Amino acid sequence: MTDPAAAPDLRSQNRGLMIVLAYLWLLALVPLLVETQDREVQWHARHGIVLMVAEIFLGIALMVLTSAAAFAFFGLGCFVSLLTLSLWVAILVVHVVAIARGLQGERLIIPGLSQYADRL
Repeated sequence: MTDPAAAPDLRSQNRGLMIVLAYLWLLALVPLLVETQDREVQWHARHGIVLMVAEIFLGIALMVLTSAAAFAFFGLGCFVSLLTLSLWVAILVVHVVAIARGLQGERLIIPGLSQYADRL
């Protein structure tokens, strides 16, 4: 039989894992569906999903831009590809910072995107 007093400790351990999962693309669905009572974990899960959708749209736009630049002029396509690589590294940094802030009990607010996490 489990001790009811031990439940808050389990939840706090689970909270850190769920916040990390919230920013790992499709794994954000796990905390969204599992931790329905924890409003903070729910916000981070919704924020992770908003970031994922924005990154998918950005990826598609960059593929089209890179292809068009490569067809127009080879050197320009290579330059845009390098910029794309730099952008994906920046996105990785955003995810790491969001996870770190979430584990500290804070939120990473990204202007223009984070507001959608409140609406979902």
